[in-house]
Amino acid sequence: MDLSTQETIKRLADEHGADSLIVLLGAPDAESAGIAAETVVLGDPSWAGPLAGVQLGLPVYHILEDEARAAVPSEVWEDQVGLMADVLEVDAIAEAVREFREQLPQ
Repeated sequence: MDLSTQETIKRLADEHGADSLIVLLGAPDAESAGIAAETVVLGDPSWAGPLAGVQLGLPVYHILEDEARAAVPSEVWEDQVGLMADVLEVDAIAEAVREFREQLPQ
């Protein structure tokens, strides 16, 4: 996740509160999805960006996860995302994101 995106997410969390936000990822592989999920839940693991040491605890999903797909009209999902579901490793990506989402405080 680039530094500009981290800065935007931090600003939105400060303005609206973590309880008002959900992060939706579209990363093409499990590694990048996992790093992005870790960043918005536990803080930037590289300690290089605005979220270094900042645990926002934001709920995070990948657009390929069933929960996200259910929230998008089917024709929009097919038009905008459908091909990704056919070519990417959906289960591995979903597991990488879920791993960090499950670390959210209950």
